[in-house]
Amino acid sequence: MGGRPPAPRVEYIPAPPPPTTVSTPTQSLKTQIELARVSGEQNRLNMETGANLDRINEEFYTGQDLRRYRARGAEERSLAQTKGQQDRATLGVRGAEERRTIGVRGAEERRTVGETGRQERLTTAERGAQERATTRTRGQEERATVAATGAQRRQTQAQLLAGQERQIGLRGTEERATTRTRGQEERATVAATGAQRRQTQAQLLAGQERQIGLRGQEERATTRTRGTETRQTQAQLLAGQERQIGLRGAEERATTRTRGQETRATVGETARQERETTRVRGQEQRAGIRESGSETRMTALQQEAFRRYKENRDFQQSRAAYRA
Repeated sequence: MGGRPPAPRVEYIPAPPPPTTVSTPTQSLKTQIELARVSGEQNRLNMETGANLDRINEEFYTGQDLRRYRARGAEERSLAQTKGQQDRATLGVRGAEERRTIGVRGAEERRTVGETGRQERLTTAERGAQERATTRTRGQEERATVAATGAQRRQTQAQLLAGQERQIGLRGTEERATTRTRGQEERATVAATGAQRRQTQAQLLAGQERQIGLRGQEERATTRTRGTETRQTQAQLLAGQERQIGLRGAEERATTRTRGQETRATVGETARQERETTRVRGQEQRAGIRESGSETRMTALQQEAFRRYKENRDFQQSRAAYRA
């Protein structure tokens, strides 16, 4: 078996020694050094001039931002105030119109009930007159024959009428108790509804205030962290850049402070307008409920009076008929 051939032997030639550098001052080197110094001074002057221009521009644009934020906040507060005034005026007009509508409806219903009762009384009077005339004629012809029968019938009718009177009294008592209970339940329902709405409004306002507070804390913490990181990052830059960064941070903090003040003022005005609107809405609703309850009670009283009149009329006619 044949083996591998031996590896070739490589011999390296040693490297020559490094050349010796001899410093020889020339006019070109001096010129380059002078040009580098002048260029460095010019660069520093350009950087200082640029930093001054950046600070002037930052001050100008920061003032513009502050004036813009103030104007925006004033416009938003004016808009919220105008909106609240218009909402209150609309609610007042709506409540007044509803109360007038309820009043007119109640008056028309009362007039309708009165006219119906008057017509029924006239009809009943005419019918009674005709029936009395007929009964009088029939009685004159039959009194001699049915005297004993009439006595028995009167006794029976007296007992029946006594039972009917007790039933009528019991029915009236039950109806009045039912009406009283219904009114109590309706008042309790209205009171509970008002309490729930006030509680909901209070919780909503409290939640909004907490959100505004948390948002302000987070924005301030973010601003502080951003300023700290920026100062640490820019610590190695030139003194002019450090002054520029400090001025920009102060202006940003002033801008953030002004924005927070305007936002809080806008939120406060909005909350105040919402509370005023809620108060006016509650007053109008309570006024409408009182007017509706008054009209309902008046209508119920008239209906009860007319029902009692009809029951008394029917009783009188029945008694007259049985006596005859």
